[in-house]
Amino acid sequence: MNREPDFFEGLQSELSNGRRWLDRVIVLAYAAIAGLLVVGFTLLSEFAFDLFQHVYARLPWMALIWTPACTVLAVWCTRRYFSGAAGSGIPQVLVALSPEANSQNTRERFVSLRLTFGKIGLASLGLLGGLSLGREGPSVQVAAGVMQHSHRWLHRESGMDMHALLVAGGAAGIAAAFNAPLAGVVFAIEELSRRLESHNSGLIIAAIVLAGLMGVSVFGNESYFGVIKAAPLSWSALLPGLLVALTCGALGGLFARLLIASLTDASPDRFSRWRKRFPLRFAAGIGLVIAIIGLVSGGHSFGSGSDAVRAMLNGESEVSLLFVPLKFVATWLTAWTGVAGGIFAPSLSIGAGVGQLLAVWSSPELSPSLIAMGMAGFLAAATQAPLTSFIIVMEMVDGRAMVLSLMASAMLASLVSRMISRPLYVSLAEFMLKASPRPQPATAAHDPAPTTTAPGPASPGTASTAPPP
Repeated sequence: MNREPDFFEGLQSELSNGRRWLDRVIVLAYAAIAGLLVVGFTLLSEFAFDLFQHVYARLPWMALIWTPACTVLAVWCTRRYFSGAAGSGIPQVLVALSPEANSQNTRERFVSLRLTFGKIGLASLGLLGGLSLGREGPSVQVAAGVMQHSHRWLHRESGMDMHALLVAGGAAGIAAAFNAPLAGVVFAIEELSRRLESHNSGLIIAAIVLAGLMGVSVFGNESYFGVIKAAPLSWSALLPGLLVALTCGALGGLFARLLIASLTDASPDRFSRWRKRFPLRFAAGIGLVIAIIGLVSGGHSFGSGSDAVRAMLNGESEVSLLFVPLKFVATWLTAWTGVAGGIFAPSLSIGAGVGQLLAVWSSPELSPSLIAMGMAGFLAAATQAPLTSFIIVMEMVDGRAMVLSLMASAMLASLVSRMISRPLYVSLAEFMLKASPRPQPATAAHDPAPTTTAPGPASPGTASTAPPP
Protein backbone atom coordinates (compact mmCIF):
# COMPACT_ATOMS: atom_id res chain seq x y z
CA MET A 1 0.00 0.00 0.00
CA ASN A 2 1.40 3.38 -1.02
CA ARG A 3 2.03 5.83 1.80
CA GLU A 4 2.24 9.59 1.67
CA PRO A 5 5.74 10.86 0.84
CA ASP A 6 7.80 12.20 3.71
CA PHE A 7 9.42 15.52 2.81
CA PHE A 8 12.47 15.23 5.04
CA GLU A 9 13.06 11.61 4.09
CA GLY A 10 12.91 12.54 0.41
CA LEU A 11 15.19 15.51 0.92
CA GLN A 12 17.73 13.37 2.74
CA SER A 13 17.60 10.76 -0.04
CA GLU A 14 18.21 13.41 -2.69
CA LEU A 15 21.07 15.15 -0.89
CA SER A 16 22.80 11.92 0.11
CA ASN A 17 23.22 10.73 -3.49
CA GLY A 18 26.16 12.80 -4.68
CA ARG A 19 26.70 10.74 -7.82
CA ARG A 20 23.16 11.44 -8.99
CA TRP A 21 23.72 15.18 -8.64
CA LEU A 22 27.03 14.95 -10.46
CA ASP A 23 25.30 13.20 -13.36
CA ARG A 24 22.67 15.92 -13.47
CA VAL A 25 25.33 18.63 -13.50
CA ILE A 26 27.12 16.86 -16.35
CA VAL A 27 23.93 16.62 -18.43
CA LEU A 28 23.03 20.27 -17.86
CA ALA A 29 26.59 21.41 -18.57
CA TYR A 30 26.53 19.57 -21.89
CA ALA A 31 23.11 21.09 -22.64
CA ALA A 32 24.56 24.55 -22.09
CA ILE A 33 27.49 23.70 -24.38
CA ALA A 34 25.06 22.40 -27.01
CA GLY A 35 23.10 25.65 -26.83
CA LEU A 36 26.25 27.73 -27.15
CA LEU A 37 27.40 25.69 -30.16
CA VAL A 38 24.04 26.27 -31.85
CA VAL A 39 24.43 30.00 -31.11
CA GLY A 40 27.90 29.91 -32.65
CA PHE A 41 26.47 28.02 -35.62
CA THR A 42 23.84 30.74 -36.01
CA LEU A 43 26.42 33.54 -35.98
CA LEU A 44 28.74 31.72 -38.41
CA SER A 45 25.96 30.90 -40.86
CA GLU A 46 24.65 34.46 -40.79
CA PHE A 47 28.16 35.79 -41.37
CA ALA A 48 28.62 33.38 -44.29
CA PHE A 49 25.38 34.41 -45.99
CA ASP A 50 26.03 38.11 -45.34
CA LEU A 51 29.34 37.68 -47.15
CA PHE A 52 27.55 36.05 -50.09
CA GLN A 53 25.03 38.88 -50.22
CA HIS A 54 27.84 41.43 -50.19
CA VAL A 55 29.47 39.76 -53.18
CA TYR A 56 26.13 39.33 -54.96
CA ALA A 57 25.19 42.99 -54.46
CA ARG A 58 28.41 44.15 -56.12
CA LEU A 59 28.80 41.48 -58.81
CA PRO A 60 25.56 39.53 -59.34
CA TRP A 61 26.99 37.51 -62.22
CA MET A 62 29.64 36.08 -59.88
CA ALA A 63 26.93 33.79 -58.50
CA LEU A 64 27.18 31.79 -61.74
CA ILE A 65 30.72 30.81 -60.72
CA TRP A 66 30.68 31.16 -56.94
CA THR A 67 27.55 29.10 -56.20
CA PRO A 68 28.56 26.03 -58.27
CA ALA A 69 32.09 26.17 -56.82
CA CYS A 70 30.83 26.25 -53.23
CA THR A 71 28.34 23.49 -54.00
CA VAL A 72 31.03 21.20 -55.39
CA LEU A 73 33.35 21.93 -52.46
CA ALA A 74 30.58 21.26 -49.93
CA VAL A 75 29.57 17.98 -51.59
CA TRP A 76 33.19 16.83 -51.91
CA CYS A 77 33.97 17.56 -48.25
CA THR A 78 30.75 15.90 -47.14
CA ARG A 79 31.31 12.72 -49.11
CA ARG A 80 35.03 12.57 -48.38
CA TYR A 81 35.13 13.41 -44.68
CA PHE A 82 31.63 13.85 -43.18
CA SER A 83 29.12 11.76 -45.13
CA GLY A 84 27.04 11.36 -41.98
CA ALA A 85 26.52 15.14 -42.00
CA ALA A 86 24.70 15.24 -45.35
CA GLY A 87 21.20 16.69 -45.41
CA SER A 88 19.17 18.12 -42.57
CA GLY A 89 20.43 15.91 -39.73
CA ILE A 90 17.02 14.99 -38.33
CA PRO A 91 16.91 11.62 -40.14
CA GLN A 92 20.35 10.82 -38.73
CA VAL A 93 19.12 11.46 -35.20
CA LEU A 94 16.08 9.26 -35.84
CA VAL A 95 18.39 6.47 -37.03
CA ALA A 96 20.55 6.86 -33.92
CA LEU A 97 17.38 6.61 -31.81
CA SER A 98 16.18 3.42 -33.52
CA PRO A 99 16.59 0.07 -31.77
CA GLU A 100 18.58 -1.21 -34.77
CA ALA A 101 21.37 1.29 -34.02
CA ASN A 102 22.20 -0.49 -30.79
CA SER A 103 25.99 -0.24 -30.95
CA GLN A 104 28.20 2.77 -30.33
CA ASN A 105 29.99 2.38 -33.69
CA THR A 106 26.73 2.27 -35.60
CA ARG A 107 25.33 5.26 -33.73
CA GLU A 108 28.43 7.41 -34.22
CA ARG A 109 28.15 7.11 -38.00
CA PHE A 110 25.07 9.32 -37.68
CA VAL A 111 25.54 11.38 -34.51
CA SER A 112 28.89 12.28 -32.97
CA LEU A 113 30.94 15.22 -31.79
CA ARG A 114 33.01 15.01 -34.98
CA LEU A 115 29.88 15.26 -37.13
CA THR A 116 28.71 18.18 -35.00
CA PHE A 117 31.64 20.34 -36.05
CA GLY A 118 31.51 19.04 -39.61
CA LYS A 119 27.83 19.95 -39.82
CA ILE A 120 28.45 23.50 -38.62
CA GLY A 121 31.21 24.10 -41.16
CA LEU A 122 29.51 22.45 -44.13
CA ALA A 123 26.11 24.09 -43.65
CA SER A 124 27.82 27.47 -43.32
CA LEU A 125 29.74 26.73 -46.52
CA GLY A 126 26.44 26.07 -48.28
CA LEU A 127 25.09 29.45 -47.17
CA LEU A 128 28.33 31.07 -48.26
CA GLY A 129 27.45 29.77 -51.72
CA GLY A 130 23.90 31.12 -51.53
CA LEU A 131 22.25 27.70 -51.51
CA SER A 132 18.62 27.52 -50.38
CA LEU A 133 18.99 25.80 -47.03
CA GLY A 134 18.42 26.39 -43.33
CA ARG A 135 20.46 25.88 -40.19
CA GLU A 136 17.59 24.87 -37.90
CA GLY A 137 17.33 21.21 -38.91
CA PRO A 138 21.12 20.79 -38.81
CA SER A 139 21.07 22.25 -35.30
CA VAL A 140 19.22 19.09 -34.20
CA GLN A 141 22.18 16.92 -35.23
CA VAL A 142 24.67 19.47 -33.86
CA ALA A 143 23.15 19.47 -30.36
CA ALA A 144 22.46 15.72 -30.38
CA GLY A 145 26.13 15.07 -31.13
CA VAL A 146 27.13 17.11 -28.11
CA MET A 147 24.65 15.42 -25.78
CA GLN A 148 25.57 11.89 -26.83
CA HIS A 149 29.18 12.68 -25.93
CA SER A 150 28.12 13.26 -22.33
CA HIS A 151 27.15 9.60 -21.95
CA ARG A 152 30.75 8.52 -21.43
CA TRP A 153 30.92 10.59 -18.22
CA LEU A 154 27.68 9.36 -16.67
CA HIS A 155 27.34 6.56 -14.16
CA ARG A 156 25.74 3.41 -15.54
CA GLU A 157 22.85 3.81 -13.07
CA SER A 158 22.28 7.49 -13.77
CA GLY A 159 18.93 6.82 -15.47
CA MET A 160 19.95 8.89 -18.50
CA ASP A 161 20.47 6.36 -21.27
CA MET A 162 21.64 7.20 -24.78
CA HIS A 163 18.05 7.43 -26.04
CA ALA A 164 17.17 10.11 -23.50
CA LEU A 165 20.36 12.08 -24.23
CA LEU A 166 19.73 12.07 -28.00
CA VAL A 167 16.14 13.21 -27.50
CA ALA A 168 17.30 16.00 -25.19
CA GLY A 169 20.02 17.03 -27.63
CA GLY A 170 17.84 17.07 -30.73
CA ALA A 171 15.12 19.06 -29.01
CA ALA A 172 17.70 21.42 -27.50
CA GLY A 173 18.89 22.15 -31.04
CA ILE A 174 15.40 23.24 -32.08
CA ALA A 175 14.96 25.32 -28.92
CA ALA A 176 18.26 27.16 -29.38
CA ALA A 177 17.97 27.57 -33.17
CA PHE A 178 14.48 29.12 -33.10
CA ASN A 179 14.82 30.77 -29.67
CA ALA A 180 11.71 28.73 -28.85
CA PRO A 181 12.04 26.37 -25.84
CA LEU A 182 8.41 25.25 -25.97
CA ALA A 183 8.84 24.17 -29.59
CA GLY A 184 11.86 22.13 -28.52
CA VAL A 185 9.85 20.23 -25.91
CA VAL A 186 7.02 19.49 -28.35
CA PHE A 187 9.52 18.46 -31.04
CA ALA A 188 11.02 15.96 -28.61
CA ILE A 189 7.63 14.35 -28.05
CA GLU A 190 6.13 14.58 -31.55
CA GLU A 191 9.08 13.89 -33.84
CA LEU A 192 11.92 12.28 -31.90
CA SER A 193 10.65 10.18 -29.03
CA ARG A 194 6.84 10.06 -29.23
CA ARG A 195 7.10 9.79 -25.43
CA LEU A 196 9.20 11.00 -22.53
CA GLU A 197 10.22 8.58 -19.80
CA SER A 198 8.70 9.80 -16.53
CA HIS A 199 11.80 9.10 -14.45
CA ASN A 200 14.01 11.53 -16.40
CA SER A 201 11.54 13.79 -18.21
CA GLY A 202 12.26 16.66 -15.82
CA LEU A 203 15.99 16.55 -16.56
CA ILE A 204 15.36 16.30 -20.31
CA ILE A 205 13.06 19.34 -20.26
CA ALA A 206 15.55 21.24 -18.09
CA ALA A 207 18.30 20.49 -20.61
CA ILE A 208 16.10 21.69 -23.49
CA VAL A 209 15.19 24.91 -21.69
CA LEU A 210 18.80 25.56 -20.65
CA ALA A 211 19.97 25.19 -24.26
CA GLY A 212 17.26 27.62 -25.33
CA LEU A 213 18.38 30.09 -22.67
CA MET A 214 21.82 30.14 -24.27
CA GLY A 215 20.20 31.65 -27.35
CA VAL A 216 18.21 34.11 -25.27
CA SER A 217 21.37 35.21 -23.45
CA VAL A 218 23.00 36.14 -26.77
CA PHE A 219 20.12 37.29 -28.99
CA GLY A 220 17.76 38.63 -26.32
CA ASN A 221 14.26 37.58 -25.37
CA GLU A 222 12.72 38.64 -28.67
CA SER A 223 10.80 36.49 -31.11
CA TYR A 224 12.60 35.51 -34.31
CA PHE A 225 10.44 37.64 -36.62
CA GLY A 226 9.32 40.25 -34.09
CA VAL A 227 5.68 40.79 -33.13
CA ILE A 228 3.09 40.10 -35.81
CA LYS A 229 0.56 42.86 -36.46
CA ALA A 230 -2.44 40.62 -37.06
CA ALA A 231 -5.84 42.08 -37.77
CA PRO A 232 -8.80 40.74 -35.73
CA LEU A 233 -10.05 37.60 -37.44
CA SER A 234 -13.67 37.30 -38.51
CA TRP A 235 -15.75 34.99 -40.65
CA SER A 236 -14.49 36.86 -43.71
CA ALA A 237 -11.07 35.32 -43.09
CA LEU A 238 -12.42 31.75 -43.19
CA LEU A 239 -12.21 31.21 -46.96
CA PRO A 240 -8.75 32.84 -47.45
CA GLY A 241 -7.40 30.93 -44.45
CA LEU A 242 -8.83 27.67 -45.78
CA LEU A 243 -7.26 28.30 -49.19
CA VAL A 244 -3.87 28.98 -47.56
CA ALA A 245 -3.99 25.75 -45.55
CA LEU A 246 -5.12 23.60 -48.49
CA THR A 247 -2.59 25.13 -50.89
CA CYS A 248 0.27 24.73 -48.42
CA GLY A 249 -0.82 21.18 -47.67
CA ALA A 250 -0.76 20.21 -51.34
CA LEU A 251 2.54 21.98 -52.06
CA GLY A 252 4.16 20.68 -48.88
CA GLY A 253 3.07 17.12 -49.64
CA LEU A 254 4.48 17.39 -53.15
CA PHE A 255 7.69 18.85 -51.73
CA ALA A 256 8.11 15.95 -49.28
CA ARG A 257 7.37 13.40 -52.00
CA LEU A 258 9.96 14.97 -54.31
CA LEU A 259 12.59 14.91 -51.58
CA ILE A 260 11.90 11.27 -50.72
CA ALA A 261 12.07 10.22 -54.37
CA SER A 262 15.26 12.21 -54.97
CA LEU A 263 17.18 11.35 -51.81
CA THR A 264 16.34 7.65 -51.70
CA ASP A 265 17.01 7.08 -55.41
CA ALA A 266 13.44 5.83 -55.70
CA SER A 267 13.09 7.51 -59.08
CA PRO A 268 15.27 5.73 -61.67
CA ASP A 269 15.51 8.75 -63.97
CA ARG A 270 18.55 9.90 -65.92
CA PHE A 271 19.44 12.66 -63.44
CA SER A 272 19.38 10.29 -60.46
CA ARG A 273 21.72 7.91 -62.28
CA TRP A 274 24.00 10.85 -63.16
CA ARG A 275 24.00 12.01 -59.54
CA LYS A 276 24.93 8.54 -58.32
CA ARG A 277 27.70 8.06 -60.88
CA PHE A 278 29.16 11.60 -61.01
CA PRO A 279 28.17 13.35 -57.74
CA LEU A 280 30.55 16.31 -58.16
CA ARG A 281 29.52 17.01 -61.76
CA PHE A 282 25.90 16.77 -60.68
CA ALA A 283 26.58 19.21 -57.83
CA ALA A 284 28.23 21.67 -60.24
CA GLY A 285 25.28 21.51 -62.64
CA ILE A 286 22.69 21.89 -59.90
CA GLY A 287 24.71 24.74 -58.34
CA LEU A 288 24.60 26.57 -61.68
CA VAL A 289 20.83 26.08 -61.93
CA ILE A 290 20.38 27.41 -58.37
CA ALA A 291 22.48 30.47 -59.29
CA ILE A 292 20.32 31.10 -62.38
CA ILE A 293 17.15 30.77 -60.29
CA GLY A 294 18.62 33.27 -57.82
CA LEU A 295 19.33 35.78 -60.56
CA VAL A 296 15.82 35.38 -62.00
CA SER A 297 14.28 35.90 -58.55
CA GLY A 298 16.33 39.02 -57.92
CA GLY A 299 18.30 37.26 -55.21
CA HIS A 300 15.25 36.31 -53.11
CA SER A 301 15.67 32.56 -53.58
CA PHE A 302 19.22 32.54 -52.18
CA GLY A 303 19.80 31.48 -48.57
CA SER A 304 17.22 30.49 -46.00
CA GLY A 305 14.60 33.06 -47.00
CA SER A 306 14.33 34.61 -43.52
CA ASP A 307 14.93 38.13 -44.84
CA ALA A 308 12.08 37.73 -47.32
CA VAL A 309 9.75 36.56 -44.52
CA ARG A 310 10.63 39.56 -42.35
CA ALA A 311 9.96 41.91 -45.25
CA MET A 312 6.60 40.27 -45.95
CA LEU A 313 5.50 40.39 -42.31
CA ASN A 314 6.50 44.05 -42.05
CA GLY A 315 4.69 44.91 -45.27
CA GLU A 316 7.91 46.20 -46.80
CA SER A 317 7.75 44.14 -49.97
CA GLU A 318 5.40 42.06 -52.02
CA VAL A 319 6.62 38.79 -53.44
CA SER A 320 6.32 38.19 -57.14
CA LEU A 321 4.26 35.39 -58.58
CA LEU A 322 7.50 33.52 -59.22
CA PHE A 323 8.85 33.60 -55.66
CA VAL A 324 7.02 30.50 -54.42
CA PRO A 325 7.85 28.19 -57.37
CA LEU A 326 11.44 29.45 -57.62
CA LYS A 327 12.11 29.04 -53.89
CA PHE A 328 10.39 25.64 -53.97
CA VAL A 329 12.63 24.40 -56.79
CA ALA A 330 15.80 25.97 -55.38
CA THR A 331 15.26 24.28 -51.99
CA TRP A 332 14.51 20.91 -53.56
CA LEU A 333 17.59 21.10 -55.81
CA THR A 334 19.80 22.17 -52.90
CA ALA A 335 18.75 19.12 -50.89
CA TRP A 336 19.21 16.88 -53.95
CA THR A 337 22.90 17.80 -54.26
CA GLY A 338 23.65 16.16 -50.89
CA VAL A 339 25.02 19.20 -49.07
CA ALA A 340 24.56 19.65 -45.33
CA GLY A 341 21.51 21.81 -44.78
CA GLY A 342 17.91 21.76 -43.64
CA ILE A 343 14.50 22.74 -44.99
CA PHE A 344 12.86 24.41 -41.98
CA ALA A 345 13.63 28.04 -42.82
CA PRO A 346 13.10 27.66 -46.61
CA SER A 347 9.78 25.94 -45.89
CA LEU A 348 8.71 28.88 -43.73
CA SER A 349 9.58 31.29 -46.55
CA ILE A 350 7.64 29.26 -49.12
CA GLY A 351 4.60 29.14 -46.85
CA ALA A 352 4.90 32.87 -46.20
CA GLY A 353 4.97 33.49 -49.94
CA VAL A 354 1.78 31.45 -50.41
CA GLY A 355 0.04 33.42 -47.66
CA GLN A 356 1.18 36.75 -49.10
CA LEU A 357 0.00 35.91 -52.62
CA LEU A 358 -3.44 34.75 -51.48
CA ALA A 359 -3.75 37.84 -49.27
CA VAL A 360 -3.06 40.12 -52.24
CA TRP A 361 -5.75 38.35 -54.25
CA SER A 362 -8.33 38.25 -51.46
CA SER A 363 -7.91 40.46 -48.38
CA PRO A 364 -4.73 42.60 -48.13
CA GLU A 365 -5.62 43.62 -44.57
CA LEU A 366 -5.29 39.98 -43.55
CA SER A 367 -1.80 39.70 -45.00
CA PRO A 368 0.19 39.20 -41.73
CA SER A 369 -2.27 36.60 -40.49
CA LEU A 370 -2.33 34.66 -43.76
CA ILE A 371 1.48 34.80 -43.98
CA ALA A 372 1.79 33.27 -40.51
CA MET A 373 -0.82 30.62 -41.36
CA GLY A 374 1.06 29.82 -44.57
CA MET A 375 4.31 29.40 -42.65
CA ALA A 376 2.72 26.98 -40.18
CA GLY A 377 0.86 25.17 -42.95
CA PHE A 378 3.74 24.53 -45.33
CA LEU A 379 6.16 23.54 -42.56
CA ALA A 380 3.57 21.14 -41.13
CA ALA A 381 2.91 19.67 -44.57
CA ALA A 382 6.60 19.21 -45.39
CA THR A 383 7.51 17.65 -42.04
CA GLN A 384 4.11 16.18 -41.07
CA ALA A 385 4.75 17.48 -37.55
CA PRO A 386 1.81 19.90 -37.07
CA LEU A 387 2.18 20.55 -33.34
CA THR A 388 5.85 21.45 -33.62
CA SER A 389 5.19 23.57 -36.70
CA PHE A 390 2.45 25.76 -35.31
CA ILE A 391 4.30 26.27 -32.01
CA ILE A 392 7.49 27.22 -33.86
CA VAL A 393 5.61 29.84 -35.88
CA MET A 394 3.67 31.05 -32.83
CA GLU A 395 6.92 31.64 -30.92
CA MET A 396 8.72 33.11 -33.93
CA VAL A 397 6.10 35.80 -34.58
CA ASP A 398 4.83 36.19 -31.00
CA GLY A 399 1.46 35.15 -32.36
CA ARG A 400 -0.30 33.91 -29.23
CA ALA A 401 -3.46 35.66 -30.36
CA MET A 402 -3.45 33.39 -33.42
CA VAL A 403 -3.02 30.07 -31.64
CA LEU A 404 -6.25 28.53 -32.95
CA SER A 405 -5.72 29.80 -36.51
CA LEU A 406 -2.13 28.54 -36.66
CA MET A 407 -3.13 25.20 -35.15
CA ALA A 408 -5.99 24.74 -37.62
CA SER A 409 -3.77 25.64 -40.59
CA ALA A 410 -1.02 23.25 -39.49
CA MET A 411 -3.42 20.37 -38.79
CA LEU A 412 -5.32 20.74 -42.07
CA ALA A 413 -2.15 21.14 -44.16
CA SER A 414 -0.59 18.10 -42.51
CA LEU A 415 -3.73 16.06 -43.20
CA VAL A 416 -3.62 16.98 -46.90
CA SER A 417 0.09 16.19 -47.04
CA ARG A 418 -0.45 12.71 -45.60
CA MET A 419 -2.69 11.95 -48.59
CA ILE A 420 0.16 12.79 -50.95
CA SER A 421 3.40 11.71 -49.31
CA ARG A 422 4.87 9.45 -46.66
CA PRO A 423 6.47 11.17 -43.64
CA LEU A 424 9.67 12.80 -44.87
CA TYR A 425 12.10 12.29 -42.01
CA VAL A 426 10.91 8.80 -41.12
CA SER A 427 11.21 7.69 -44.76
CA LEU A 428 14.72 9.08 -45.08
CA ALA A 429 15.75 7.52 -41.78
CA GLU A 430 14.44 4.12 -42.88
CA PHE A 431 16.41 4.36 -46.10
CA MET A 432 19.59 5.36 -44.29
CA LEU A 433 19.17 2.47 -41.88
CA LYS A 434 18.78 -0.01 -44.74
CA ALA A 435 21.87 1.45 -46.43
CA SER A 436 24.00 1.14 -43.31
CA PRO A 437 26.24 -1.93 -43.08
CA ARG A 438 25.24 -4.96 -41.07
CA PRO A 439 27.72 -6.90 -38.94
CA GLN A 440 29.52 -9.35 -41.24
CA PRO A 441 30.45 -12.91 -40.26
CA ALA A 442 34.12 -13.69 -39.94
CA THR A 443 35.70 -14.63 -43.27
CA ALA A 444 38.94 -16.24 -44.26
CA ALA A 445 41.89 -13.96 -44.89
CA HIS A 446 41.85 -14.67 -48.60
CA ASP A 447 38.15 -13.82 -49.00
CA PRO A 448 37.39 -10.41 -50.51
CA ALA A 449 36.01 -7.83 -48.12
CA PRO A 450 32.28 -7.27 -48.52
CA THR A 451 31.27 -4.06 -50.21
CA THR A 452 28.72 -1.79 -48.59
CA THR A 453 26.93 1.42 -49.24
CA ALA A 454 27.33 2.68 -45.71
CA PRO A 455 26.80 6.34 -44.96
CA GLY A 456 30.21 6.49 -43.33
CA PRO A 457 33.20 8.43 -44.66
CA ALA A 458 34.23 7.46 -48.16
CA SER A 459 37.75 6.24 -48.76
CA PRO A 460 40.14 8.40 -50.76
CA GLY A 461 39.41 8.41 -54.44
CA THR A 462 35.99 6.85 -54.15
CA ALA A 463 32.51 8.28 -53.99
CA SER A 464 30.25 7.27 -51.15
CA THR A 465 26.83 6.06 -52.19
CA ALA A 466 25.23 7.18 -48.97
CA PRO A 467 21.94 9.05 -49.31
CA PRO A 468 22.05 12.77 -48.63
CA PRO A 469 18.84 13.30 -46.68
